[in-house]
Amino acid sequence: MQAVKSSFPQPSTKVIARTSLSRLAIILTLLVAALLSVGILALMLGITKISPEEVLKIIFTSEGGRVPRIVIWEARLPRFLLGALAGASMAVAGAMLQDSLKNELADPGLLGVASGASVVVAAVTIFNIMIPFGSLPLFALGGGLLAGAIILLATRITRDPVRMILIGAAISALFSALITVIVVLGMPNEIRALYSYLVGSLIGRDWDQLRIVLPWIAIALPISLFLGRPLNLLQLGDDMAEGLGLPVFRTRAVIFIIAIILEASIVAVCGPIGFIALIAPHMVRSLLATTDARLVLPISALVGAVLLSAADLLAREILSPAELPVGLITIVLGSPLALLLLRRLIVRRANT
Repeated sequence: MQAVKSSFPQPSTKVIARTSLSRLAIILTLLVAALLSVGILALMLGITKISPEEVLKIIFTSEGGRVPRIVIWEARLPRFLLGALAGASMAVAGAMLQDSLKNELADPGLLGVASGASVVVAAVTIFNIMIPFGSLPLFALGGGLLAGAIILLATRITRDPVRMILIGAAISALFSALITVIVVLGMPNEIRALYSYLVGSLIGRDWDQLRIVLPWIAIALPISLFLGRPLNLLQLGDDMAEGLGLPVFRTRAVIFIIAIILEASIVAVCGPIGFIALIAPHMVRSLLATTDARLVLPISALVGAVLLSAADLLAREILSPAELPVGLITIVLGSPLALLLLRRLIVRRANT
């Protein structure tokens, strides 16, 4: 049998590399095309219908009718850009947490990070706390870092994925209880606005919200794309990573901080939009047929941007002229996938 097996021609390294590059190029092309298509549709559709030709004319020449120009430049374009950035940031944050913890279910929402940031934003909203413009992500970061610090310390106690999720669920429940207390103390009009925020929404978001999050994402997102190598080492296990010279705890702390910055900045203006951070990295690993974080991170950013932009477009149009918070769409579509992931993890643990 060995002689027969060895008689088959083995593909060379160059052929494998060429095949991988062609697969990557096709995936990149399709994702960019999908994002551009969703963007064009997001600018076209709505109460005011605008033709594709007029959309392109307004975007590239600033010509066109007065009303369509106002609708695109003041409402639809900033909302689409914010949604794309939010999806990219959450997907990258989810990929980093999953790889750094070796946990398929690691997600800023499931680990309590999003809830920690939401508590701060809820307090600012309900108690009318006056803060400088643009500093809300910094305050949300404080709540996210608190949850992240607890999870980081928990990694020294247990590395069991299910126990980590249980710890995260407990933290999330604690912060949710604090949010409930804050809501009880609020006025009816403030509570209504807060509920829409807590589901996760892009309704009414414009250039102001985009300007708030852009500096944070512009710093954290590029840094995250350079963390592929340490993430690959962490996937090997803490002992192996330390044996290869990686300072595991410090590296994981840096990864947590970057992931929390990405998540908290988005939560500050859009609310805790669920399941994008959990689902997008798994889709990418299946598409690429690899767990190499150097590839998974940038492609996750594109997939997250496409998913959230498409979900927001669906939230806008499904009950038009009424609009749904995009968080409802991601919950409805993401929950079954999350249950499938949990089932796969449980089955794998039972077989080991």
